[in-house]
Amino acid sequence: MLISFGLPVSGAWAQAETLTRIARNAEELGYHGLWAFQRLLIGRGQELAPVYHSVLDPIVALTWAAAATERIRLGVSVINLPYVAPAYLAKQVSTLDRLSGGRFDLGLGTGWSEPEFEATGSDPRPRGRRTEEYLAALAAHFSGEEASFTGTLYRVPPSRMAPAPVQPGGPPVLLGGSAEVALRRAGRLAAGWVSSSRASLADIAEGSRIVREAAEAAGRDPGAVRIVVRAVVQAGQRDEGVPLSGDWAQIRDGAQRYAEAGATELFYEPNWDPRIGGPGADPRAAAALGEEMLTELAPKIT
Repeated sequence: MLISFGLPVSGAWAQAETLTRIARNAEELGYHGLWAFQRLLIGRGQELAPVYHSVLDPIVALTWAAAATERIRLGVSVINLPYVAPAYLAKQVSTLDRLSGGRFDLGLGTGWSEPEFEATGSDPRPRGRRTEEYLAALAAHFSGEEASFTGTLYRVPPSRMAPAPVQPGGPPVLLGGSAEVALRRAGRLAAGWVSSSRASLADIAEGSRIVREAAEAAGRDPGAVRIVVRAVVQAGQRDEGVPLSGDWAQIRDGAQRYAEAGATELFYEPNWDPRIGGPGADPRAAAALGEEMLTELAPKIT
């Protein structure tokens, strides 16, 4: 199982110098990738966890990280596809993939925040058809050739988008979602599945099974499908129900349980710790704890 890390994009530690330092140190420590996430705004009266109160744009933050690094992969978990037209996202993604030398992974979801749907003039429904058409439109834009697509929700007129991404066919696309139909869609159509921050160990095991079954039924190699886990870390007090809790040794041992559940990649997610990603946390203390987590949980290089 590959080990990655959450980029400083939320709350107190989401500062330019911290982002640069974490990105460079993660690369030096042998982490496979850096992951960001998307949150646009909070509606009046909307009760959301502290991690969502102040969040950098993931594409911009990952581009900043790309400029500070050379080898580490860069991923977003996830961009909510109803918020932005496929052509616009394809241009952003192609640019980031090219500037990073082909290091980008694109996670896509359909969203859940009503104020964000209203603010972007979007509607996730019908989720299945919208996702499938969006993927087809992206593929047309990523081809590097003149292409077109006609769906009921999205259309690509005969056109060519350049420059094309470095990765042939565009960056790998991973789909989010927890419903069985979404998991089967990930196995059938995408490079893999990326879990939510709320997924339990049992959810990962069941999701992995469903995704791989769907891939096999679609004539794809189930062993090649990626299962990426966004793993919230609870550093400090041990909770037997939370694999990634306790001291650093206990957290590292807990990560192995996700590999046994079918994960191909796990990224430790520090942003969910209110001492790090909370908007009211002290920026220096938040950065120090985030860097300690980065160092203590670094993968062992053999």
